[in-house]
Amino acid sequence: MLNKMARLVKEEEGQGMAEYGLILGGVAVVAAGVFFTLGGTIKTMVNDIVDSFTP
Repeated sequence: MLNKMARLVKEEEGQGMAEYGLILGGVAVVAAGVFFTLGGTIKTMVNDIVDSFTP
């Protein structure tokens, strides 16, 4: 009986880690999409900021 309970606890921890992995993967996909879509705009903004610091 104790072995079954211990196995149940381990399975839930594995499930939680899998959910965190899926969430992290989703965030990475969204971030990559944003950077791909707005890459040119971000590059222009960074270049403008850098140019404002140079004499």
